[in-house]
Amino acid sequence: MAKARETAADLHAKVRLGRDPAGEKAEGQARTAETVAAILQLYLAYQKKRLRWRSYLEIERHLLRNSKPLHGTQLAKVDRRAVAAVLSTVASRAGDVTANRTRTALSAFFSWAMREGLVDSNPVIGTNRQPEKSRDRVLSDDELKLIWNALGSDDYSTIVRLLMLTGQRADEIAALRWSEIADDQIVLPSSRTKNKREHTVRLAPAVKAILDSRPRHDGEDFVFGRRRGVPFRGWRASKKTLDQRIDEMGGKLEHWVHHDLRRTMSTRMHGELGIPPHVVEAVINHVSGHRAGVAGIYNKATYAREKAAALARWAEYVLAVAEGRKSNVVTLITA
Repeated sequence: MAKARETAADLHAKVRLGRDPAGEKAEGQARTAETVAAILQLYLAYQKKRLRWRSYLEIERHLLRNSKPLHGTQLAKVDRRAVAAVLSTVASRAGDVTANRTRTALSAFFSWAMREGLVDSNPVIGTNRQPEKSRDRVLSDDELKLIWNALGSDDYSTIVRLLMLTGQRADEIAALRWSEIADDQIVLPSSRTKNKREHTVRLAPAVKAILDSRPRHDGEDFVFGRRRGVPFRGWRASKKTLDQRIDEMGGKLEHWVHHDLRRTMSTRMHGELGIPPHVVEAVINHVSGHRAGVAGIYNKATYAREKAAALARWAEYVLAVAEGRKSNVVTLITA
């Protein structure tokens, strides 16, 4: 009874001071429901409309899987120590690069939450960023042959073969649409490219043959993917299976990532094939070198014919390596 009178007196005092005990209780309950997991669903729905599919999947992975220890915590109570602990665990389990990407994803999430008025500060600020070394892995011909011959006939294998033959970005091929393929070329709209510029990829005969063999389903625009309306996903599991298959074949292949295929193509084109740098940049849709800065403002050439020839020569080179035969590609002599 005494406790009840004390509580009532406390409420009366709060009301006299202009406070709203009932409202404060409701607000407190609402805050309690604002867990990291709950707010993440709102954030991911927001990002899904804005990002390219592969970029979205990466953010989703970092926030839903790598940051899972934070999910049950009330959003406003997440502090720097909790974030640092998660990042340390990710670094030890998956490496420094993954920890840094998780850190970036979490920071973007909390910055968004601040703008939404859900938190007052970003607890990621001040946490350690792991040192990174830029990758310079270029695959040898023997390694290219190992990968090619270990691939199967599933979606992932077909995507990797196309990456090897075209040198395009992984997400651009994984989310390829039938509506982007016409007249022996792929035309990627600006909304699907990293530099936000439309990009055309001429199909070498080998690439065209691969795409022509793909089944098409009415009402489905994505070339790859198991579920209608959703492009290919499942990179990690598929890559792990491929690496295991290579091991079973007796092949020796140091750690590699899909982007190494793109770097390898660029390196070989510049080197063994002697293709001019500006053509190589156009093939892989890089805005650098001769297309950067002021030069890029005035140079609007697409180099369509040169790109087509370069891609055809590269495809022949890869097929010759995969089949263990001598390539008929002639190295260009450039000034």
